[in-house]
Amino acid sequence: MHEKIEINTDYITLGQFIKLINILESGGMVKAFLQDQGALVNGELEHRRGRKLYPNDVVEIESIGSYIVTKD
Repeated sequence: MHEKIEINTDYITLGQFIKLINILESGGMVKAFLQDQGALVNGELEHRRGRKLYPNDVVEIESIGSYIVTKD
């Protein structure tokens, strides 16, 4: 099951999303994490922190969790 993460904008970047879910604190840590490991966005491996996430997008981060973007 995916944990729901609400946003109040039309989209959020992957880097901002990772900071929002509190797994990494700084932009530099997010950048290094995505370059090294990446995240699955809708089943595709993504390394760009500027990737736009929209409502109903699914983000899976290995060893951390699975999340779905929702809009309030």
